[in-house]
Amino acid sequence: MSIYNILLTLLISFCVGLFFCRLKVPGGMLVGGIIGAAILNIIWDIAYIPKLGKIFAQSMAGAFIGSSVKRNELGEMRRIAKPAAILLGSYLIMNLLMGWLLYTVSPISAATAWFSAVPGGINDIPLIAADMGANAPQVAILQFVRLVIGVGVFPGMIQWLCRNKENSDTPPVLPETSNQADAVTTAITATTAATATAAPAKQKKKIHFWITMGVAFACGLIGNVTGIPAGILVFALAGTIVLNLTWGKAFLPSKVKRFAQLFSGAYIGCSIGWADVLQLRYLILPAILITAGYTTFCVLCGRALQRYCHMSPKEAMLAATPAGASDMALISMDLGVQSTDLVLLQVLRLIVVSSLFPQVIQIVLLLLPN
Repeated sequence: MSIYNILLTLLISFCVGLFFCRLKVPGGMLVGGIIGAAILNIIWDIAYIPKLGKIFAQSMAGAFIGSSVKRNELGEMRRIAKPAAILLGSYLIMNLLMGWLLYTVSPISAATAWFSAVPGGINDIPLIAADMGANAPQVAILQFVRLVIGVGVFPGMIQWLCRNKENSDTPPVLPETSNQADAVTTAITATTAATATAAPAKQKKKIHFWITMGVAFACGLIGNVTGIPAGILVFALAGTIVLNLTWGKAFLPSKVKRFAQLFSGAYIGCSIGWADVLQLRYLILPAILITAGYTTFCVLCGRALQRYCHMSPKEAMLAATPAGASDMALISMDLGVQSTDLVLLQVLRLIVVSSLFPQVIQIVLLLLPN
């Protein structure tokens, strides 16, 4: 395939992804990238993204997770050891049971079933699944369902379930905003002082960005040749964490995340043909089961965290919600919950689920009878 096919695939994927982003669809660039590349592939059969694009996407996914781990958070991680153990242990059990159920009652393959039930990131899980023989488009669709219910449905459900269980010792949001006038004055002063140093700061950010990206991509290449399941993401993640803990300045702007989503979506979309489109009808039942399963899990795991870790009902169920760390931080504020532990638990979930769960699934797949 020529460079023309690559550029055309990226262009179509970007246009469709931008359209979905404007509609505020969760993971819009990824979803649009899949659809754009799939349309190009189905109609003209010219969509193409080289394997290097997949390595770039997984490396950047690992870098984004790794760059969010700060030095001061390591001490705080000890404080949340107990809720993290309950949450991650429950997620693993949920993943294994849900994957087995999907594999048993639906026509999707074993690898596709277990990866569709992984509570990880929509950017990296489909790519990891593709490396391990799963149907990446089907995994992406079911991961999208999980993300949509996590962001769009669970907050309202949690608010309704906790309508009569408001915890009196949950710190309210409003009192913390009582000094807004002082905050505005401070912000104006800080903005004026920062104007003079804006240019050097931007230059430093660029240097930090290129160093972070170089380390992540180099580690991703190493992970690619090891043959370890999810090796690209695991090595990029580990390399970025080490860089950030030793250097403390790992940085990736949000625009790069969009490019990683674009490459992920385009790479997955290139593998979609008309036969895959016809098989979408088989995903209705798995989507319903995933929705019901994660809803039940959110309530049960939330109650366990509330009972054994003394978390408020809202905070506990938000911690058990399978969505993004940044999404949960914003949503929790809207629900009147401000908790550093909540964000740390979500970040830890992404790290462990993306790096450890694929290894467990690999063992499960090896144990299955042929």
